Amino acid sequence: MAAQNEAITKNSLDPIINPLFAVRHFKQVAISPDGARVAWVQELIGRDDAPSGNSAIYVADLKNLTGSPRRITAGEESAAHDEQDVAWSPDGMRLAFLSDAETGGQLQLYQTNVAAGPTQRLTNLTGFLATPRWSPDGKVIALLFTENAPRAAGPLEPMTPDTGVVEGHIYEQRLTTVDVATGNVRQLSPPDLYVYEYDWSPDGKNFVATAAHGSGDDNWYVAELYILSSNSGGTKSIFKPSLQVAVPRWSPDAKEIGFIGGLMSDEGSIGGDVFVIPAEGGKPRNLTPGLPASASSIWWQPSSKQILITEARDGSPGVANVSLENERVETLWTGPETISDDGWGYGLSLAADGKTSAIVRSSFEHPPEVWAGSMGAWKQVTHLNQNSSPSWGEAKSIHWSSDNFRVQGWLLYPRDYDPSKRYPMIVLVHGGPGSSFAPGWPRTFLNYSALSSAGYFVLLPNPRGSFGEGETFTQANVKDFGYGDLRDILAGVDEVVKTLPVDNNRVGITGWSYGGFMTMWAVTQTHRFGAAVAGAGLSNWQSYYGENDLDQWMIPFFGASVYDDPAVYAKSSAINYIKNVKTPTLVLVGDRDGECP
Repeated sequence: MAAQNEAITKNSLDPIINPLFAVRHFKQVAISPDGARVAWVQELIGRDDAPSGNSAIYVADLKNLTGSPRRITAGEESAAHDEQDVAWSPDGMRLAFLSDAETGGQLQLYQTNVAAGPTQRLTNLTGFLATPRWSPDGKVIALLFTENAPRAAGPLEPMTPDTGVVEGHIYEQRLTTVDVATGNVRQLSPPDLYVYEYDWSPDGKNFVATAAHGSGDDNWYVAELYILSSNSGGTKSIFKPSLQVAVPRWSPDAKEIGFIGGLMSDEGSIGGDVFVIPAEGGKPRNLTPGLPASASSIWWQPSSKQILITEARDGSPGVANVSLENERVETLWTGPETISDDGWGYGLSLAADGKTSAIVRSSFEHPPEVWAGSMGAWKQVTHLNQNSSPSWGEAKSIHWSSDNFRVQGWLLYPRDYDPSKRYPMIVLVHGGPGSSFAPGWPRTFLNYSALSSAGYFVLLPNPRGSFGEGETFTQANVKDFGYGDLRDILAGVDEVVKTLPVDNNRVGITGWSYGGFMTMWAVTQTHRFGAAVAGAGLSNWQSYYGENDLDQWMIPFFGASVYDDPAVYAKSSAINYIKNVKTPTLVLVGDRDGECP
């Protein structure tokens, strides 16, 4: 690839990189229950058009989209703060949110009347706050609170440095309630239980939650469904799953609880089937057995007879209704783009009518903006990125056969593609493995579009283990890391080389996290690639089991602990095949990465 690298060196990358940082991204969107207004959180741009690390909240009236949105803030409108996690009151008149405007880096809970103001601070807490939600009567706001937490919650956050006195302390994220009238704060859930997600019951007397004892980062993989009393804080486990559970939602008639269950490898990266379980506990019912897609979020329809889902299907998002009566899945919308409500996975914000929604929408051709309206007929609300345009080539969804599977992936063409020329290609393997490449505007981290802008084809495969083809496909790499999924990837490379002008001698591979493992694994199994860059990967599953901060996630994938079945871990450890490597490989790691140390 020397000639190509020389061309990149001669031409400055600034015109390729700088526009990527100038795009405004959205962290959350929320439509009011009555569908009249939409609020969103947008990242703020700082010096040199780079993200500042701060964010701001805006509200727009959906009946008057020609008017300017109004900023909601706990500080000066001209100042930059970290303001996030918006939640509408049941009447659609008040907005709860988190802000550090008055406390310099420490988030606090606020509420405001969006029509009249003023903003009212409700808490004076020390620690990490997240996910506020109003009670059905609008008198209480619940949130997740980790008291005295030294960092934000989540395994993808940098670990606390091991310097000075190293403290072996477990900080539990607890379900906490705040009385809106008095500001009284109650840590409701037990101090030894880590709560990940929750939902109010329709009468406000209980919560349903996913929770586990012990370290929050590690034990999401063994979380159970709990019912918690909003009065006493008493807890009761109603379901202990064999795999992972996420997004529990109480039905409007209070009789059942819906959730997503399946094999998932990262907290927050959701994919699986849709289940319902009686609110008092019992055997869950799978509403989507054999679904050739992966559900990523759910909402009950007002009738309690249908559940609205967003899903990953064949590399693209979709929205569908699932019937509880006959388990029929009715597709409402699908498209070659990304729709999200929180910047992670596929999602939307749904109004009380079950039909009106708000999304953050983007594609390979169009930068992210907020849209709202009837399902699939959304109208554009923001125009923050109207001056941004792609600096990369055309993107196409492609398919190929591998073993007994039909595999999908995205192929990004070189900018200014000329079919009479031959081009190098980079294969980018996604993390997870429970994840998938989606057709959205590229982010700045691990930005593959820059390679397209510099004259490369970029193949983004969704091999077995990915979301988007159903649970059989997602679970097809269990006890088989690196084998079947590498065959899928190599088959995709062969398909592209066979059908397009790709130089077979100039194909490279890269990836981050699980993609970093697959990169290191690939160079021990084949000499197909001319160069490799492995980011935050791992080469030895046996030693990794004891070194990383998340060992629980490995049990469903390997079938046992490393102590009970070391051979299955050794089988997929790239270090055991290190003598086969001839490919120049760059290994990148983070010094405070607890998941991939």
